[in-house]
Amino acid sequence: MHAQIVLFDGFDPLDVIAPYEVLYAGGTASDGAVTVELVSAEGSREVTSGTGGLTLRATGAVDLERADLLLVPGASGRVGEPGEVPDEETGADDPERDELSAVLLARTLTTGLPALLGRAMDDPGITVATVCGGSLVLAMAGLLEGRHATTHHLGLDLLDATGAHMVRARVVDDGDLVTGAGVTSGLDLGLYLLEREVGPRIAHAVEELFAHERRGTVWRAQGPAPAAL
Repeated sequence: MHAQIVLFDGFDPLDVIAPYEVLYAGGTASDGAVTVELVSAEGSREVTSGTGGLTLRATGAVDLERADLLLVPGASGRVGEPGEVPDEETGADDPERDELSAVLLARTLTTGLPALLGRAMDDPGITVATVCGGSLVLAMAGLLEGRHATTHHLGLDLLDATGAHMVRARVVDDGDLVTGAGVTSGLDLGLYLLEREVGPRIAHAVEELFAHERRGTVWRAQGPAPAAL
């Protein structure tokens, strides 16, 4: 399984690093059955996160011919107050900017990323995964209508408003779409993907290495619907 984690300006570092380390360790534990790289829609470049100007380097461009898994992180910025209007006087190139997460996520729609994600969603050989607000990038691009997904708890209403079937769960498996909730869910999502794609023994070895026990039940549209509790 070759995984590509997509960087975009304003990304949340933990959304990227947590699954990257899990998948990289899974590759080591499986003698190379899993490989992972950081990419961007534009190609090799330094990409600035939304956390204090921290940058990571995308080593190449999104390559749907090579990717078995495409993972989209959320953005790191202020939540803001209800009805708050973004400050137009603060430019996108200002390293001191303190932007809203929703603005950073929406800005991805002006790049080449939505078209790439659309092609990935249409490709049965590619699993698309998201952490935190990454699912909102897909949702705002019109790619999650009718699909089961989750996101950070503060974005659940927005996710639901886009036509997705919002699920309050830490990890949601909707076949070729796997989504994680809050920021630290990237660890759980990465471990689940290892279990699903490579096997539970590899996932367990990485879980032990990181001294992290996954939380919650992975939600899938299987079994009888629960009665009201």
